[in-house]
Parts: sequence; C-alpha cells; structure tokens
Amino acid sequence: MPQTAEKYEIAILGAGLIGASWAALFQHHGANIRIWDPKPEALAEVAARMAGPAAQMGQVAPDVGLPGRLTLCDSLADAVRGADLIQENAPENAALKHQLYAEVEPLMNGEAVLASSTSALTWSDLSPGLQDPSRLITAHPFNPPHLVPLVEIFGTDPVRISRAEQIYRAAERVPVRLNKDATGHIANRLASALWREAVFMVQDGIADVEAIDAALVNGPGLRWSVLGAHMSYHLGGGDGGMAGYLAHLGPSQERRWAALGNPSLSADVQAELVAGVTRAAAGRSICELEATRDTALIAALQARKDAPYV
Repeated sequence: MPQTAEKYEIAILGAGLIGASWAALFQHHGANIRIWDPKPEALAEVAARMAGPAAQMGQVAPDVGLPGRLTLCDSLADAVRGADLIQENAPENAALKHQLYAEVEPLMNGEAVLASSTSALTWSDLSPGLQDPSRLITAHPFNPPHLVPLVEIFGTDPVRISRAEQIYRAAERVPVRLNKDATGHIANRLASALWREAVFMVQDGIADVEAIDAALVNGPGLRWSVLGAHMSYHLGGGDGGMAGYLAHLGPSQERRWAALGNPSLSADVQAELVAGVTRAAAGRSICELEATRDTALIAALQARKDAPYV
C-alpha cells in the first residue's frame, strides 16, 4: 500500500510564490508543513499567498482526506529539524544557496533529503556548498507547482532520490529522473528549443507572435498534453510505428532540422515579441492572464485523468 503524504514532515524554505505553492500542495495532501523565510514580512504574507493555490487544490484533488498542519517558523532550525524533505526555494544565486546549505546541513536528520527547486542552476553548481553532497537533489518544478505535476530530479544517492520520489508521488506529482546533470534539466531544454524556433519565425517574418502561439496551442500543444514527443512520432508512423516513421519520413525530418533558425534577441526582435504578447493579452493584466491559465490547467488536469499515455 502506497505511503500517504500525511506521514511526512516537510520544511519549505522560502515563502515566495513557489514556496507558497509547494506548501499548499503538500498540506492539501496531508503532510505537515513548516515554512520559513529570512524576511518576516514574507512569512506574514504566507496565508494570503497560499489561499488561491489551496482553493485550487480543492478543485483538482477534492477527496484526499484531511490536510496537514501548517506552522510558520521564525527560525531555520525550527523548520528543518525532523523534516523528511526540505524543499528549498531561495533565489537563483549559487553563493546565497551555498550559505543557506551551510546552515541547513547540520540541522538535517540523517536520512532527510535537501531538495532545491532551482531552475537555472544545476546540482553541480549547488553541491559544493555541502559537506555531504549526496544529501542534495535538484527537484525542479514547473510553475505553478501545485497545478503542474512535473518534478525533474537529479542527485547522486539512489536511496534519497527514491525517498524523494515517494514523497512527491504522495502529493500526486510526477517525478522524472535525469541520468546526468544538465543545464535546463529536461523540460526547460525542450521549451527553450521550441521557443528559439518561435522567436526565429518572428525574426524571419514567417509569422507573427499570435499566429505562432495559436498554431502551437491548437496543434502539437494539444497533442503533447497527452503524448510525449517520441510517442507522437511513434503514432505518426502508422502501423509501422517509430521504425516506420524513421524509414519513411526521417529524411524530411532532417531537412526540417537543417532549416531551423538561430535567432538573436536584438532590440527589433524584442520589440516585436513585446508588441505581439501585448496584442494577444488584449488589455488583460498578468494577474488576469494567470487566472485564465490556472482555470484551463485545472480543466486539463481533470480531463487528462483517463488519458492512456500520462
């Protein structure tokens, strides 16, 4: 029988948007949460920051039992001691994280996992700040963590990685392992490659921002919500599957790869990107756009529950 999240003690270090999102997710799934931030004003805002994600979790996972306890901690020691998982959400600054780890490591339980939510830094960037680097994993979520299930993990201790995966799965996340440390992890590398070509098409005059986004959302983006890139091409090969696709259409794929661009973010290109998303936003604020995004994500999550490929 799978272990439930209510058995876990989780420390959240950093009470910003990502930390509040993690806290709402784990608490909803029954874990006891202790949250700390070096800025007292950030702790004072935690309840307000968690309110929206907590309400959304009620829509996404309404039948998970009683929520865990939430404790606001004035000291780092109170948050870290006894925690099974320490989810660190400090700013993307290696020196700052190293300093934080030097304070955290002596407070950790022997089997505890220190997990960094880093997106821009790698395990190799962060691990020199620890006496025992095997205690650290990178556990990169996609924003917002309480709605997007992906958690990308890299570390060197298979036991700690497995323990972290168990905790994330108890909160209905989908952990994926990297086989080697890599800048951008997995999903951001894929997203960056796609956006590079989207920017090139704007720069080259192939299409405007709105057309490119509409093509993505109404074409491959829809399919990718239930199929990965490789499985999509496997099905694109018909009865022959991936082998049939590669034999029949592999050369045309290579021609498309050869035609892909290498854009530069010149002042003109940046201006067109800003103008394009401004037109697409049609006067809606960032807050309004985020609300629209989250409503659609919740609907997509509910629709995907019976998808055979996720």
